[in-house]
Amino acid sequence: MRIVVAMSGGVDSSVAAGLLREAGHDVIGLSMQLYDQGDGHTSFGNCCTPADLNDARKVAAHLGIPHYILNLKQQFNEHVVKPFIAEYRNARTPIPCVQCNGTLKFDTLVSRGHAFDASHVATGHYARVSTITDLNGQQQYRLHRGVDRQKDQSYYLFTLNQQQLAQASFPVGDLSKAEVRDYAHTLGLTTVADKPDSHEICFVPDGKYARFIEERHPGTDPAGKILSADGNVVGRHQGVHRFTVGQRRGLGLSHSTPLYVTKLDAVRNTVTVGPREALERTRLSASSMNWIESIPSRGSKVMAQVRSQHRPAEAVVLTTDENRLDIEFKEPQAIITPGQAVVLYTEDIVLGGGWIN
Repeated sequence: MRIVVAMSGGVDSSVAAGLLREAGHDVIGLSMQLYDQGDGHTSFGNCCTPADLNDARKVAAHLGIPHYILNLKQQFNEHVVKPFIAEYRNARTPIPCVQCNGTLKFDTLVSRGHAFDASHVATGHYARVSTITDLNGQQQYRLHRGVDRQKDQSYYLFTLNQQQLAQASFPVGDLSKAEVRDYAHTLGLTTVADKPDSHEICFVPDGKYARFIEERHPGTDPAGKILSADGNVVGRHQGVHRFTVGQRRGLGLSHSTPLYVTKLDAVRNTVTVGPREALERTRLSASSMNWIESIPSRGSKVMAQVRSQHRPAEAVVLTTDENRLDIEFKEPQAIITPGQAVVLYTEDIVLGGGWIN
């Protein structure tokens, strides 16, 4: 079987390519150049940098597989960077890795893979795919959590559809991170075997999102009011894009108890603050849903995850359709943030997900 592997230059995708090669598949490595390293705006993080692309090339050469670099700078800017900026300016907190995985790594690589007569696209994600036969006798694909729950990345893959899952392969999904590093040494991939994981957003490695946005949109957002829960003005801010729900530091306020951002309003240009308990919610609504198999019915019990590192919590589906979801949690949840994703699970199976309103 000919398989295209998305090679980022990290240990996970390198081992994915190595395992497929060891299994006898015809493997082609594809790396994505996602931004202009010399644009003068930002020094990028340890993901998809020239050094990473060079590491991917070395790994491919060691494995004896062909390796190509795809210039996807324009697509990355349109589908990832611009929406990231727009979301912050609209008082929402985005997850660019979801768009990158769904739109670029699968939509684009599946298309490019066809040009190589490849049947599947593999990545180094910690996730798994299985198949079932539905009541109509049709084969359906399921997305599962990775075996290593500490590294599970299924949350970032909730936008995948049946067609994409039919062509997806996650070779390291059954392994722990320690086992992946051991395999890298066994395969002789010394360049990447002990390479640190990337944790930051690749195009904002220092975490200074506000500065990144302001560099690209000077004067983008006016100053505005910081309000208490009862509507009183307690301070001033320099743009709603500087804040996210749950934020405590950087408010510039003096108070007898710690204050957190509880609400952002881009239309009124206000930031509302309150005590930590004001962050707790028992309900959420989401839109732009993607259901991987079928839509859960009203009253269905699910496990809902509202952040990538959030512990899944018990919830009940109140209303749902192809595009919308309302759920109620068994216990109050803190930091339910507009712009983040809510992903629903039953056991380790991803039912689907959408964007929190």
